[in-house]
Amino acid sequence: MPTENAHAKINLTLDIVGRRGDGYHLLETVMQTVSLFDTVTVEKAEGITLTCSEPDIPTDSKNTCYRAAELFIGETGAGGAKIHIEKRIPSRAGLGGGSSDAAAVLRAMNRLCGFPLTREKLINIAAKVGADVPFCVDGGCAVCRGIGEKIEPVSGFGERYILLVKPDFGISTPEAYRLFDEKALGSVNGTAEFCSLISRGADPCPAISNDIERAVDSPIIKKIKRELIKNGARAAEMTGSGSCVYGVFDGEKTSADAEKSLKGAWPFVCLCRTISAVNSARENAEQTEPKP
Repeated sequence: MPTENAHAKINLTLDIVGRRGDGYHLLETVMQTVSLFDTVTVEKAEGITLTCSEPDIPTDSKNTCYRAAELFIGETGAGGAKIHIEKRIPSRAGLGGGSSDAAAVLRAMNRLCGFPLTREKLINIAAKVGADVPFCVDGGCAVCRGIGEKIEPVSGFGERYILLVKPDFGISTPEAYRLFDEKALGSVNGTAEFCSLISRGADPCPAISNDIERAVDSPIIKKIKRELIKNGARAAEMTGSGSCVYGVFDGEKTSADAEKSLKGAWPFVCLCRTISAVNSARENAEQTEPKP
C-alpha cells in the first residue's frame, strides 16, 4: 500500500506574462518545495474512492486527486484505487496542497502498478490535472513557464529555513487573477532577475516577488511581511495566489526565534526548510510536520 509525502511549495517569484486564447494566464515562476507535507495513501480497489482528514475538502471528481486517478487509469488500463489524504497543508493558502496531493497520487499509483509510466508520461498526465501538478511530481527548485507545464530545474537557492504564516482568510485564485487583469499592473519580471542573480552566484532574495500579491494589495499580507522582516527574514512574500506568506531565513536559530515571536498571533505558523526533491530517500527520512 504505497504512501507518498505530498510536499507544499512556495513561489519565490510569480510573473504573469500573458494570457492564452482559452483564458489561462501564462506564468513565469520559480517554485521551491518545502518540508511541510500531506500524506497520501493509495491501495488497489474497485472504482475510485477518496477520503480526507479535512471534512471541508471535496472527495468526488472536483478533487484533483480523483482527477489524477481517473487519468492514470485511462492511460494505463489499471483498476481502481482507494485514496486517503491526511492533510497538514492548509487550503486556500497558495502552498499547492491540492496539486501536490494529485502528484502524489500519480507517483503512488505508478509504484502500485509496477511503474508502467515513465516520468515524462507522468508529467504529461499531471499537466492535464492542473497548472502546478507537473512541478509537484519531482519538486525541488525550478522555473515553471506557460501554465506550469514547462519545467527547468534551478540550482543555487540552497538550504534555507522557511517560516510560513497564514492569516485567518483565504484568497480565491480566480478573484486574484481578476484583480490583476482589472488593475492592468504589468509584471515586475522577477523570474529573470532571480535566475540572473543565481547564475552569477549572487543572493537571489532581492528578486523575490509576486505579481498577484501586488494585485491583491492586502494590508494584512503587508503586516505579516513586515513582521517577518522585523524578525530577521532575508525576504518575505505571499506565495501563489495566497493567502500564506513566507519568510526566508539563513539560520536555524533566527528562524526558530521568529517562529516563537509569531506563534499565537496568526492561525497557522509553521517553520520548515527547503528540500531538493520529493523522491529523495534522504529527504523522505527527514520530514517536517507542523508543530502543535
